[in-house]
Formats: sequence, C-alpha cells, structure tokens
Amino acid sequence: MENQKSSSSLKAIIAVLAVLLVGSLVYIFKVTSDVTTVQTELKTTMTEKESVMKDLGDLKATYDAAISENTSMSDELIQERDKVVNLMADLNKSKGDVASLAKYRTQFNALQSNMKVLMAENENLKKENTTLTTQRDSTVVVLDETKKNVETLAGQNEELAKAVEKGSKLTVLNTSGSAFKLRSSGKQIETDKASRADVLRVNFTIAENQIAQSGDKTYQVQVIDSKNNVLGDKKTETFGDNTLTYSFAVNVAYENKTVNVSRDLKGKDFAKGTYYINIFNQGELVSKTSFVLN
Repeated sequence: MENQKSSSSLKAIIAVLAVLLVGSLVYIFKVTSDVTTVQTELKTTMTEKESVMKDLGDLKATYDAAISENTSMSDELIQERDKVVNLMADLNKSKGDVASLAKYRTQFNALQSNMKVLMAENENLKKENTTLTTQRDSTVVVLDETKKNVETLAGQNEELAKAVEKGSKLTVLNTSGSAFKLRSSGKQIETDKASRADVLRVNFTIAENQIAQSGDKTYQVQVIDSKNNVLGDKKTETFGDNTLTYSFAVNVAYENKTVNVSRDLKGKDFAKGTYYINIFNQGELVSKTSFVLN
C-alpha cells in the first residue's frame, strides 16, 4: 500500500517538472524570439538611418555643385542646402527609432522635391545665360568692328580735314621788290640807285584757290632796309604769342580768283644795300624776297 502511494507521488512530481520544463522552454523561446526581433529592428533602423544620411549627403553634394556655378539663383540654392545640412545634423543626433526615421525620410522627400524644381530652374537659367553670353560676344565683336571702322573713318576724316585746311590756304606767289624815281610830271622811272629812289614798290600775287574761303583778306608787308630798319608805318600787332612790326597792311577782296597786288612805300635817303620784303597773313610768314639798291 505504501509502495503504491510512493509511486503516485513520484508520478505527480514528474508531471509537475514536465510542465515546468515545457513552460521554461516556451519562455526561453519567446525571449529568444523577442531578442531576435529587437535585433532585426535595430539592424533595420540603423540601415535606414544610414540610407537617409547617404541620400541627404547626395542632396547636399548636388546643391554644392550647383552653387559653385555662381548663378543668380545661388542664394536660393544656399538656403535649401542649409536645410539639408541642418537635417543631417539632427539625424546624426537622433536615436534612430522607426518613428523618427520615418519623419526624416518624409522631410528628405520634401527637400528632394524642392531640389528637383530648383535644379530645373537653374538649368533653364544657365541655358538663358549661355544664349545671352553668345549674343553679348557677338555684339562685342560687332562693336569692336564698328569701333575700328569709326576710328579708321575718324583718321581718314582727320587727314582729309588737314588736307582741306592745307589746300584751302591761300598761296602768295611772285613776290618782288623794286625802286622808282618820281618825275615832276608824275611819271615813275625804275632805278637800282639808292640815291635816286623815291618809292619802293612791293608786288605779289594771291593764287586762285576754289576751296579757299572767299572774302576780305589782310596781309602785313614788312620792308627791312640794309641797316635792319623796318621802313614805313612801323605798326606793331600781336598774333597769339608773337608780336609783328610791319611797314603797311594790304586789304584784298578775294573771290577765289588770282589777284595781283602792288603797293608803294614812299621815302627818301634810302640806304645802299640789300632790302628784304616779308609778306605775313595773320602773323604767319607766307612769302619773302629781297632786292639790292646800289
């Protein structure tokens, strides 16, 4: 009878132990499964964090490249790039749980969408700038050619103006001097004797010039005797920085045709020797000659 009780107690103990063993195995399996799940989730979140960080890094690199092109959109691109940099800093500090990673992925998607829009605008702007640069370069070439042509024409006009100015100057020719003796009858007899001379005559010719300006012309005639004295009225006049003392002035009505001019300078006791005649126009020497009285 006692053996039967002992056997029943043993069976009961074995049954309890079996139940405990099964419970332990179930608990261990559950714990192991939970740990595996947590590890898997951690691995997944870390991979996702790295993925988002890489995508943000690529986005920043895209903005850096666009900003380096220095377009008129640089300020907008810099603002968007700074948003990416700030998000990368926040992500780096985060614990990387599923909820926060989802939030960062959403923010990345929004930034990426903005980037696509800005990049499209930037590309259009670059194309427009390229077109404008080409047009500007073409314009510069045309302007350079025009400038060269203008400079050439200006040079030609200047040379032409100089030629016209030179050609429009009147030429004084055939300047000569001589002496005459006056008879009581009024007749004049040419002489080369200083003692007989009563009048010195100056002759010159103003040549025809069709491009010269017509009108009254004034010439200053300077007669200098062998003793270096200016004869006649000895008028003094200033032309610019120069002062001229001359014997008399001649006014001529010039109409672009040849004009022969003859003027007499009366005097007495003329000295022997060489006499010099200088013709000036507004202080500029235009002709000269000399003659001798014995």
